[in-house]
Amino acid sequence: DVQIRGFKLRLPLDIQFLFTANPEDYTNRGSIITPLKDRIESQILTHYPEEIEIARQITKQEARISEDQRKRIEIPEIMEILLEQISFEARESEYIDDRSGVSARLSISGFENLVSAAERRMLINNEKKTCVRITDFWGVVPAITGKVELVYEGEQEGPYAVAIALLGAAIKNVFLDYFPSPDDADPEGRDPYGTIRAWFSGGNTIDLLNDATDKDFAAALQEVAGLEKLVKGIKKIPKGQERTFMELALHGLAEFNVINKDFLDSTFSFRDLLADMLDDDDIFDEDDY
Repeated sequence: DVQIRGFKLRLPLDIQFLFTANPEDYTNRGSIITPLKDRIESQILTHYPEEIEIARQITKQEARISEDQRKRIEIPEIMEILLEQISFEARESEYIDDRSGVSARLSISGFENLVSAAERRMLINNEKKTCVRITDFWGVVPAITGKVELVYEGEQEGPYAVAIALLGAAIKNVFLDYFPSPDDADPEGRDPYGTIRAWFSGGNTIDLLNDATDKDFAAALQEVAGLEKLVKGIKKIPKGQERTFMELALHGLAEFNVINKDFLDSTFSFRDLLADMLDDDDIFDEDDY
């Protein structure tokens, strides 16, 4: 239906108009939906994916990944799940404005950045192929900070800190899907992480460089006593992806404060938690107390 100088006309056009908008988006006339109310026949409120698997399918469908990237960069399923979990954590975060929401674009941009970070590392090391690592997720941080709107408390924390917290929460949740919780006592009194704890308690440390070659990265993970045995003892872990889950185990244990993790100069350093706390105490002089 249209009006021309007051005369109503109905044009038999076989056309449908679709408007998409976030209800919280504003124009100079107020909420963007308001001026369209009398022109829209039906308003449909959509929702975010409620399952990780559906979210993965959307992301893989929409992300722009070249054929060359698909051939040369392996993306383990667990890395895709971890990426989607970040969006799920963001939608529940107290630091993020739930009225603005967290759209699927976060995961889509994050996926493209993740592949790009792995590709960059591969080219730097002159390698023909590579596999996505958790260390590559530092390339996803800009996608997180660029796709969420923070509430006041989030602004106080800072976009970067919020993004790191979301990544940490996602790692913690995905870790529990495969490994036993370090906080739960074993009925038989056994500690599945005992050998790993003892290795770090002995003063050992491990540094994972963001741009390390695949060979050096694997060798660094092999240094941690008990880590490979832990992963091989988990039946759910796909064969051939042990290295990916060894890295996940380290980051997960750090999130549960079993070991300490620091990030400095493009390097993740893992060490004993108590030793790190004692080092922090040594920074202060007696006059400081």
